[in-house]
Amino acid sequence: MTGPESLGDTDEPGIGPKNLGGADELGRGLTAPGRVGVRRWFADLALGGRLALSGGRESWTRTTLTAVGVGLGVALLLLSAAVPNILASRTERISARDDLRLSQSEIKPGDRTLLVSDFDTTYHDRGIRGRVLRAEGPAAPRPPGVAKLPGSGELVVSPELGKLLAAPEGALLRERLGGTIVGTIGDQGLGGPLEYAFYLGSDTITAGDGGARRIDGFGSQYEREGFDPVLLILIVIIFVVLLLPVAVFIGAAVRFGGDRRDRRLAALRLVGADGAMTRRIAAGETLLGTLLGLGVGAVVFLAGRQLVELFTISDMTVFAADVQPTLGLALLIALTVPAAAVAVTLLALRRVVIEPLGVVRHAGATRRRLWWRLAPSALGLALLTPLIGGVSQTGPAANEYQVAGGVVLLLLGVAALLPWLVEAVVARLRGGAVPWQLATRRLQLSSGTSARVVSGIAVASAGAIALQMVFAGIGAGYTTSTGQDPNRADLQFSLRNPAGHAASEAIAARFRDTAGVRSVTSYTTVYATGTTTPAGPDVPPAAGTVLIAGCAALLELADLGRCADGDVFVRQPSGEPGEWPGPGEEVLFGDSEDPDARRWTVPATAPTVAVRPDPMGNMPAILATPGALPAGDLRAGRTEIYVGLDPARPDAIEYARNTAAGISTSMSIYQLTDRQESTRFTTIRRGLYLGAILTMLLIGASILVSTLEQLRDRKRLLAILVAFGARRSTLSWSVLFQTAVPVGLGLALAVGTGIGLGAVLMAMVNRPVRVDWGSIGLIGAVAAGVVVLVTALSLPALWRMMRPDGLRTE
Repeated sequence: MTGPESLGDTDEPGIGPKNLGGADELGRGLTAPGRVGVRRWFADLALGGRLALSGGRESWTRTTLTAVGVGLGVALLLLSAAVPNILASRTERISARDDLRLSQSEIKPGDRTLLVSDFDTTYHDRGIRGRVLRAEGPAAPRPPGVAKLPGSGELVVSPELGKLLAAPEGALLRERLGGTIVGTIGDQGLGGPLEYAFYLGSDTITAGDGGARRIDGFGSQYEREGFDPVLLILIVIIFVVLLLPVAVFIGAAVRFGGDRRDRRLAALRLVGADGAMTRRIAAGETLLGTLLGLGVGAVVFLAGRQLVELFTISDMTVFAADVQPTLGLALLIALTVPAAAVAVTLLALRRVVIEPLGVVRHAGATRRRLWWRLAPSALGLALLTPLIGGVSQTGPAANEYQVAGGVVLLLLGVAALLPWLVEAVVARLRGGAVPWQLATRRLQLSSGTSARVVSGIAVASAGAIALQMVFAGIGAGYTTSTGQDPNRADLQFSLRNPAGHAASEAIAARFRDTAGVRSVTSYTTVYATGTTTPAGPDVPPAAGTVLIAGCAALLELADLGRCADGDVFVRQPSGEPGEWPGPGEEVLFGDSEDPDARRWTVPATAPTVAVRPDPMGNMPAILATPGALPAGDLRAGRTEIYVGLDPARPDAIEYARNTAAGISTSMSIYQLTDRQESTRFTTIRRGLYLGAILTMLLIGASILVSTLEQLRDRKRLLAILVAFGARRSTLSWSVLFQTAVPVGLGLALAVGTGIGLGAVLMAMVNRPVRVDWGSIGLIGAVAAGVVVLVTALSLPALWRMMRPDGLRTE
């Protein structure tokens, strides 16, 4: 054991008996050792709170640091507790404005009906939701948030879209939408404050035949598709990884200024308090700081939630009013945080003997035990091992609580093992430059505080490494090949066209005249089904797509040999059921139940050719030149235009979209890509990045507060070193090393634990283990950046404490 820290050696006001603020009251309230009732407990807790407020500047400072530290953690916990309400509120607003009305397939026109057509678009990577409206009667329904239906050529826009249209950068979008802005969509009609949306009035859209749909009201109650077991497990792990460092930080925050508090408690022994009473008083002092921290956290949360409207995650924005924690979770936070803070304080005092003449600590000669620090990790592995190989995208859901418990225990093992690791390593450090020696000697004397604070960044890094391995491993399962070929075209424009291929060529000509367009290919397609009775009940009728284009365009899809207008070519059969039967067969264009559907017989002389997919990956069954099919046969036809853009024109895609909008607002636009990632998977990953940023900011704040608290504790020592000639740079480097050593050891431990946890998780979902060293390096770089930033922010306080007035004593 180390020697006692004598009260007579202190230079701190508020530690001696004469400065306890209420010593007479304390003396009158003391009781003889023995059984302590509930009333005595509350009295001692209340006394600890009063001493925290009346114990002078040092007590106030410690209480403030504790309140700020706990407040930061509580604010992040409240934000997490608000996630269910955020999602529920957004879903409710989106459902309320839904205009599909699938449950009402047959609605007759009347005074209460409305025609709606989609006009979604994209502008400079901003997704914009658009609808074209036409009222069929005076009582036509209005979308939520719209005070009055727009007339023909009028626009009602969201606030964010209004700002974009008013700015110079929105010039091309103004040209695309046209119309005059006559109103703004209210919050109840938007998914979020930064959403781009509009309603455009029109008197030309019509219902049916692929045009507008008729509705008599807005709103629907669709059941949202649930997450598959793998994504559900991933979400559970993300919440554990993001919130566990917060709990570790709160545990460290309630121990700020513990050394000074213990010396004040020793002074209480001089006026008759026993050891149990001092622990209760210490718990009361911590409880007050924690309760104040709950208030600080609530204030920070209420102020910070106003900032959520400035951010977009996976095209999702959030109203500040939606960021409200659910009552149950808020009460759980309000009860759990103070209880945990008191438990941490009492647990910390087990290693301290507080006597009337000073404080004796058990940390000097007694080394930390290793065996129990390995127990959490072992228990975590025991929980996760039975799940290995039992989780799949299509299988039954795994036990989320078992997964969460296993991951929590494994990551808690990092927090438990790090103090032992830091102590074991720094005990063997010798020599080096003066800043290095100052830092290592300080760690050798008291490494617990630094290790406790740094454990937050170690836990977060270990979880981040494991998550990166999981994302890298399962990403292929949520990324599919589209079959599209972006090397052959950049965009596809599709529009219903009953007028035949001549109309398609007229549309293609408009795209050829568009700035930034370097190539245009025009097709007309129509879906057809065979009229021959299938060979068996399980054999589907022959069906396929007939593609009409000029010979030059057809040559891009097949080696035709000789081609002239009027020719027809049939794709080589592959033997699959329901495939196109071949030349000489009669087919039906469009809906077989339509009495006016046209019939056509494939020429018996049509040659069979090998056909390759079009740029969208579709495989036509028949290639035909325009002369082979009269325009009247293509009532169900569609125009498909493939456009290649000039990469030297950055706005070429916007010019092409403007041309499409000028042709028809109902024209579908697709940007070709060879691979597509699941939207849910992408949203989860982006949510992880945002949560990781917030967690890292919290950890950085915790390390900064802890560093300032340690500097304040060594104020007089720093002033003495400067008086004896120590340079500012020397002490600044020592502060950096004092933080960097535990962080470096914590990262080394995090890498090992993270890779191990990631391997177990990958085995659970039956994926091969792959270590993403680039991501691990990025995590290390972020941690190093946090250390450098914290050191830079602590330098002004360090330099103030080096002043000569730090030598003053009482």
